Amino acid sequence: MYKLPLFPLNTVLFPTTPIRLHIFEERYRLMIGRCIEEQQPFGVVALESGEEVERFGGEAVPHLIGCTAVITEHQRLYDGRMNIVAVGHERFRILQLDHEQPYLQGVVEILSTDMGVNVETQRASNRLRRWVERYFKLLGRAENVELDTDRIPHNPVELAYLSASVLRISVPEKQELLAAQTILELIQRLHPRYRKETTLLDLLLSTERVREEGPFSLN
Repeated sequence: MYKLPLFPLNTVLFPTTPIRLHIFEERYRLMIGRCIEEQQPFGVVALESGEEVERFGGEAVPHLIGCTAVITEHQRLYDGRMNIVAVGHERFRILQLDHEQPYLQGVVEILSTDMGVNVETQRASNRLRRWVERYFKLLGRAENVELDTDRIPHNPVELAYLSASVLRISVPEKQELLAAQTILELIQRLHPRYRKETTLLDLLLSTERVREEGPFSLN
């Protein structure tokens, strides 16, 4: 157990995945400045209630499971604001909240994740990757961009966390994914979600094509 500075956000961070943040509130300038000076991580926690920006809503109440973030790049701007890039590292659970500092802190424990890759996990990962490839291709068509599916990881751990991060579902749904205790469990939770989202996206694109081209072929 140790004390960790917390950054409540309307997002869920997963291990191995990057996050880019613009730091403008005074309390978070102080927090991130200390993390940079001390070369310490901070915790990203999704909001259960409240708002990210203090003056725009009620007090931020975070979910109890979050992910540590290690700062890899930072840029200090002339007026004290900062741009940072951080990478998710370890999942944690908040045991107690601490309000002594201007920013939120938590007494946390690191949650172990079974990273073992056995035959069952590898097979499940291979099945998931095929759905992720299809999803990316459809997403590229929908947004008129070309997405390089060759860059989708083959490693089950990297694939699982990347797939959870990029999937366009609600924050509460992503929070459920973050709570998975093993990589196999995470992959098994992702599989039906990718089937559903891919099917819906395919249907949407087919409907749009019929609307634009008409119900009959020009041939």
